[in-house]
Amino acid sequence: MNDDAMGRFPVPEYDDLPEDLRERIDEETERAGFTPNVFSALAYKPSHFRAFFDYHDALVDDTSLAREEVEMLIVTTSGVNDCLYCVVAHGALCRVYAEAPKLADQLATNHRQADLSEAHREMLDFAVKLTESPGRVTDEDVAALRDAGFSREEVWDVTAVVSFFNLSNRLATVADMRPNDEFYAMARGD
Repeated sequence: MNDDAMGRFPVPEYDDLPEDLRERIDEETERAGFTPNVFSALAYKPSHFRAFFDYHDALVDDTSLAREEVEMLIVTTSGVNDCLYCVVAHGALCRVYAEAPKLADQLATNHRQADLSEAHREMLDFAVKLTESPGRVTDEDVAALRDAGFSREEVWDVTAVVSFFNLSNRLATVADMRPNDEFYAMARGD
């Protein structure tokens, strides 16, 4: 656990955590080769940690969206929200899953200038509108996603990912969550 995982709240001691949190953190640490700071930070409130990661796992495991599409949504949403932690951490995952070392940087700053398919551009335009002006999302916006080839369930999943990461971005920002150094260099090429 990294004591510097966040700046505004204390990071709990690993040994003081409930067993289920330690098990989940150990699994992630083994898989990634380091403990992503989001795990250290969210352990501050164990009930929220459990709910957060249960929903996160459902979003990435129970969807017909490709994992690279999920990460594209996260990076674009996080860029709009100026969330450093999520842009850097999920930017790394976007580079890994999309196998495109420049894509995450383009999405985080201006997805409209990224090299995207028309369907992905429509998906990310929707993500930005839902993030910036949720009350202005209309039937026409949903229809545009459907016309771009997204199934009804995929429209739900796009909406759920964007909504969840708007919440996540706000938590990370207020907590002053800091990206692990490992994320910055991940999947950038030689």
